[in-house]
Formats: sequence, structure tokens, C-alpha cells
Amino acid sequence: MPGKQRIVAIEEHFWIPALRDRYTGPRGVAAHTPAKQLDDLGQIRLADMDAAGIDVQVISHMQPGTQLFDAETAVTMARKANDTLYEATRAHPTRFAGLAELPTPDPKAAADELERTVTRHGFKGALINGMTGSSFHDDKRFWCIFERAVALDVPLYFHPGLPHPAVVEAYFGDYRHNDFPYLSVAWGFTAETALQAIRLIVSGVFDAYPKLKIILGHLGETIPFTLWRCDWLLKRVGGKSGFADAFREHFYVTTSGDFQQSALACCIAELGIDRVLFAVDYPYNSNAEGVDFIRAAAISDGDKDKIFHRNADRLLRLTPQQAVA
Repeated sequence: MPGKQRIVAIEEHFWIPALRDRYTGPRGVAAHTPAKQLDDLGQIRLADMDAAGIDVQVISHMQPGTQLFDAETAVTMARKANDTLYEATRAHPTRFAGLAELPTPDPKAAADELERTVTRHGFKGALINGMTGSSFHDDKRFWCIFERAVALDVPLYFHPGLPHPAVVEAYFGDYRHNDFPYLSVAWGFTAETALQAIRLIVSGVFDAYPKLKIILGHLGETIPFTLWRCDWLLKRVGGKSGFADAFREHFYVTTSGDFQQSALACCIAELGIDRVLFAVDYPYNSNAEGVDFIRAAAISDGDKDKIFHRNADRLLRLTPQQAVA
């Protein structure tokens, strides 16, 4: 009888109350926040993983992270979040691994925190939530973070955050539920994160750091679907060639929170099976639904293994025996 299929999920979230309680964004988010699971880095999380057959979670702090705060607060809170997560990975070394929270309002401190968590805590990279204040991360003041990620040979995961308040009001403010502009999540998350990725490519950061690796969730935030058109238009209207090649070379995508078979097929067709990794977006999405989604995909068992764990094992240097270095 074949052995159990190994499953690694790489966009799975928690929070620390000290950071959560400082956030003063739209209150409507709270109604859809599974607080009990986000609080837990132990038995609740492990039971939910076991029920779906997930072996390892690569855990990160949920949005908005430290990206919205002043530099001093961001540095303090990021270190506290990372040390909390480290204790969980130490307690459950074969089940949990970490992606660092980076205090990007202080880019040099963010690069240093990335190095601290990778070299001392065994973290596998970092996750950045949305913009830093009103700035996208193609701004050259953030490039020291990319430089450090390359030096450490770890990827950076670009995760959505709520769009800039002015964008929320102008683009999404007409449609509210309980006074929450819900379109800012339903579409704003995707649009702004995709724009973040597009700006990185156009900025030339991958020319400066040709070994930089970026992960996008939600099956690439629609970019695989529009890859040909972005490539074609950017060359004609912006004089920027090679967009599609750069995306295929530097980006990985995950299945987090996007369990649509046609979208998965598009990602595999455009990027190749080796660039697609499994994630759930726990606890916002169902572990069982995420696992069933890949099991039902019209791909070979070998390709399912790549998505479920082999691609993550290679990119994050995980092993079946031990989740952290």
C-alpha cells in the first residue's frame, strides 16, 4: 500500500494580540475574522491540519502586519510576532515553519529582521502585507530587503493588504455592507497585489537581483491569465520588453484561497507545474476544501505531489522529517 501523501501548506496565518489590537482599519473586517484559529499556534491548528491530512503549515502573520505603522512600532511588533512564531516552530518542529513579519517602514531594519529570523530562527523567508503606508515596494528604498533575500537565498511572499484609503473610497466606497467597503477585499486585494508585482518587474529590480524569488498567492492574483496582454502592452506603450519572461523566471504562485480548476490549469499552462505550490489561506479558507481541490485536479499524481509538497520542499528547503532548519 502506498504511503500517505505529504502535504505542505505555505500561506497559513496567525496573529499576535499586541499587533492586532493596534490596527484601526475598517471594522467590517472583524466580522469575517476567525479569531480563535488566528490566536492559536497549537492544538486547534494541529487538529484542523490533521483532519485534512496537512503535514506542515508555513505560517505568517495576517494582514495588515506592520506595513501600516510608524517605523519604531513596526520594528518592535515585527520582532514580537516573529519570536512568538519561532516558539511555535520550536514546539512543533515537524509541523510548523515560519515566514517572517518584516517592519518595512524601516527598510534597513526589515532586511536585518529577515536575516535574524532566517539565520537564528530557521524561517524560510518572509511575507509582506500590501503596501508600506502609501508606497509600493518597487521604491528603491526597499531594495535593501531584496538584496538581503538574495544573499540569504530565501523567497519573499507578497500578500494582499487593504488598498490605500483614498483608493478604497474612490474605487470601492459606493458599495458597502455594514459600512464596510467589501469590494476592497473582493477585488482590491487582487488588483493592488497584482499591481505590486507588475511594478516590481517594470522597476528593474530583477535586473539588479537576478536570483530574487517572489511568491504570489491566490493563483498569481490574475497575472497568469493576463500575462500575454501585459507583456504585449508594456512593450508597446512603455518600451518594457520581457515582462512575461521575468514573471515566469522569478515568480511562484500558490493555490491559497482560489480553488478554481480553470484558473489552476491556466497557471500550469503559463508557468509550468514547478511554479505552483499548495496553500489554503487558513483559517479564512477550508483546509479540507483546499486539499480536495488539488486531489480533484485533472493532472497526474506526480504533478499533484509537486503542488502538494515537492515544489515547496525545494523552494523553502523543507524535508519530510523536519519543517525547520
